[in-house]
Amino acid sequence: MTTTTVRPVPSLLRLALRLDAVVTAANGAAYLLAAPLLGDLLGLSAGWLRGAGVFLLLFGTVVGAVAARPAPTAVRTVVAANVLWAVGSVAVAATGVGGPTAVGAAWTVLQAVVVAAFAGLQAAGLRRS
Repeated sequence: MTTTTVRPVPSLLRLALRLDAVVTAANGAAYLLAAPLLGDLLGLSAGWLRGAGVFLLLFGTVVGAVAARPAPTAVRTVVAANVLWAVGSVAVAATGVGGPTAVGAAWTVLQAVVVAAFAGLQAAGLRRS
């Protein structure tokens, strides 16, 4: 006799949080490890990228912990942080703060879109749960 274990399908909220955690941490690791190369491409200082990389690694870890036990207050905090990051990213791209190249500005806006999408999915998942 064989038994099969059926794993529950993750909820939208958990899935959105897990994806956010992985993407955020990967982005942070890239900023931290490849700061000089990315700095030239994006037009941002290597020091700024390293600082952002450390922050993103830590934030990704926190979001991963929230995904494991998505308490409403913690999820709302993640959503708010994502919205602030997205708005701030668009502001940086629009004003040219830090002197990003055209590629850097485009990357910053693309990143804002992805982060805003995570915030939207997380908010929708919170409403469903």
